[in-house]
Amino acid sequence: MILHYQLTGQGPLVVLVHGLFGSLENLGGVARALSEHFQVLNIDVRNHGRSAHSDEMNYSLMAADLSETLEGLGLRPFAVLGHSMGGKLAMEFALRYPEQLDRLIVADIAPVSYSARHNSVFAGLNQVDLLHIANRGEADQQMAQHIVEPGVRQFLLKSLEKTDNVFRWRFNLAALQQQYPQLISAPQAGGQFNGKVLFIKGAESDYILPEHRETILGLFPKAQAKIIQGTGHWLHAEKPSAFNKLVSDFLLT
Repeated sequence: MILHYQLTGQGPLVVLVHGLFGSLENLGGVARALSEHFQVLNIDVRNHGRSAHSDEMNYSLMAADLSETLEGLGLRPFAVLGHSMGGKLAMEFALRYPEQLDRLIVADIAPVSYSARHNSVFAGLNQVDLLHIANRGEADQQMAQHIVEPGVRQFLLKSLEKTDNVFRWRFNLAALQQQYPQLISAPQAGGQFNGKVLFIKGAESDYILPEHRETILGLFPKAQAKIIQGTGHWLHAEKPSAFNKLVSDFLLT
């Protein structure tokens, strides 16, 4: 699958990969910061944003999508940066196509399987009556029955659009819910990636834990880790200056 993308800047290529329920807009600030020194390819993964929908979704297919998109553009990345689900995709890509990149940056996710964390999100999204809501405010009210955090609802509402006078989610909700067990699983590719790797953890997030260290180093022997204090899982949005500096310093040295 050829993915929807935005290409900006000049220099060595850095690919940005967003997380679950997101789109390339989520990493727009990172793209703008990096484009001062790099060419940046910001993508919508399958079933998200403006990329095509498919009933199938797993990290092997998603890594192949990225490889196919890069091949179509005639580009080879210097580095791939992914957040959350996008970080797992980035790890899968590095392990499956190690010759295609030099460096990897993983934002607040580990190469492990997780228990389900999005049941309330799926319940809230399914609560929205897309055929009968008049505006985003009504969608927000309906989601609030299951999703307490206003910030999470506002994030999801970024993917709600109106087409032919009817609201629709830009992401493929049915496929994401059906394939969710695939998305919380560990990367499937074997082997190792021996390039430089940076894991960035939000200090208040529990996605990367001390017990993940052995698994991380088994797959990425040159991995190093940095922690951003005062941030949770959305570290690039909560502390953008600190996040962008860590990324730039890693890529420029």
